[in-house]
This record gives sequence, C-alpha cells and structure tokens, in this order.
Amino acid sequence: MTVRLILSMLVSFALVYFITPVIIPHLRKLKFGQIVREEGPETHKAKSGTPTMGGVAILAGVMLSYIFFVEKSLDSVVFIVVTLGFGSVGFIDDYIKVVKKRNLGLRAYQKLIGQFVFALALTVYQYQFGVLKDAIYLPLFKQVFNLGWFYLPFAFVVVVGIVNSVNLTDGLDGLASGVTIIYFSCYFLILLVLKDTIGIDNIYFLLTGALLGALGAFLCYNKFPAKIFMGDVGSLAIGGAVASLSILTGTFILFPVVGLVYLAETMSVVLQVLYYKKTGRRIFLMSPLHHHFEQKGLKETQVVKGFLKASLAFGLLALILVLI
Repeated sequence: MTVRLILSMLVSFALVYFITPVIIPHLRKLKFGQIVREEGPETHKAKSGTPTMGGVAILAGVMLSYIFFVEKSLDSVVFIVVTLGFGSVGFIDDYIKVVKKRNLGLRAYQKLIGQFVFALALTVYQYQFGVLKDAIYLPLFKQVFNLGWFYLPFAFVVVVGIVNSVNLTDGLDGLASGVTIIYFSCYFLILLVLKDTIGIDNIYFLLTGALLGALGAFLCYNKFPAKIFMGDVGSLAIGGAVASLSILTGTFILFPVVGLVYLAETMSVVLQVLYYKKTGRRIFLMSPLHHHFEQKGLKETQVVKGFLKASLAFGLLALILVLI
C-alpha cells in the first residue's frame, strides 16, 4: 500500500499544481471572480474579482488518483460520489454567483435540499452496509457503541453540520485548505492507530493521501495573497470528504476534537444569530470567528496562523486520546 499511497499523493499534487495556474487566466477571462459580501470586512473588498471555483482542480486531482490507485469497492465509490455530490451543489451555487451575478447564489433552502440528498445517501448506506453500521467507536473506552435506529437522524445531522462547518471556515486566504490539510494528516495517523481495532480499510488511507496531495498543491496558490479561491465547489466537496471519512469509518465522535476549528467557526455563527435575535446585540464583532479576530485588529495572516496552530494542537490531542 505504501507505494500506492505515495503515488496517490504525488499524482493528485502534480495535477493540481500544474493545472491551477493554467485555469486561473481562463477564469479571469470568463469573469469567474469572487464576489465579496457587502457586510464583510472592508479589507476584503480588494479580493473582489479574484478567480474562484478552484475547487474543480482539487476534485480533478482527487479523481485522477482515485481512478488509478484506489480499489473500487462500494465504500470507495460512496466516498467519491458523496464528495462529488456536495461539490456539485457548491458548483451550482458558485455558478449562480459568478455568472448570474446573484451574490448569495442558491437560496438557503435550495442548498440544504441538495445537501440533504447526499447526507441521507451517506448515512443510509453506512446504516445498511457499513463495517460498523449503526455503531460508533468510542476511543476513550476502546469499544464500539450501537445507536440502533437513532443512528440515522444523528449521523444525518452530523454530516450536514460537518459539511457546512468546513464551508464556513473558507473565508481567509489559505485558511480552509490549511486547516483541512492538518485535519486529514492527523486523521490519517488516528486511522492508522485504529486500523486493526475496528478494521479500517486501506482505501481510506489512499483517499486521504489523494486529498492531501490535491490540497497541498492548491494551497501553493491559495495562500496569502491568494491567486485563486476554492469556492463552494471546493469547500462543500472537502466537507463531503471529511464527513464521508468520519461516517464510513465509524469515528465521527472524534470530529469535535480534530475539527475544533471547524466547530468553533460554526458555533460562532449560531451563537451570533441566536443572541442577536434575542437581544438585538452581538457576541462577536463579526462572524464567522475568523472575521471577529480581523475586526479586533489582527492581520489576515496572523489569524490564519493562529487557527492553523489551534488545528494542529487539537488534532494531536485527538491522536493522544486514541493512543491512551
């Protein structure tokens, strides 16, 4: 598997690294530029027009590695279909934003319907055919816990939550791609530790390697100052991959620790909305959380570095919890 893993990472990295600078001028020519929200930070106005929808390159890299190096089992097919499915919802959303010039893209209910379809498909598949089916692995107790029929609604909510938390994190240059690289790297090590305990298939290591390669290459162009953004086609697809990896391996109980940055971004939005509706005041200067720190006076690069350090710290903490 080691050779296939290395090749999977290298091929996805190479494709994304070489194809991204080629598509950037084409995206500019087509005027597929980022539309910055009016209510966003003032410093982000300069980003308007930066080519977006770069997530297509990430998906291309992952797909190429999948075709050549990953075993075509039911689990791997579901993983790829769900990842592409969420990415397709993001693609439609981006298309409406940049081509139709409708700032908000798909309406909230339209985007949720699309997400619900693939979230339901993933959870039903796992419930019926997955290795752990209706069970989740509890690392501190080193045992599997069966949820019964409650697994379906619980896992469904988890999938939608994970996908949108990754989407919300994509707001600063290199933030979502950087945090996700750390997330997948730590999760790779966690699955390696649990491989024999709960029977982790080699396909998950190969798919994770392909994602790491693609994201690593994309970060070369997405880091500050970003030459291209991944768009919703990228962030929702990555969210779908994160959710698929968590659900199909029965380890999604670890997400709040490994993905604490994602969770913090989501909770900042939820708390902000609920508190504002109740009191008319705000908890944060702006949400998601990364914008709050920008409004506090931190530079964009400082915020990203801080979030990356936090992501690494909690990823390693999750690894320690699994090893204990």
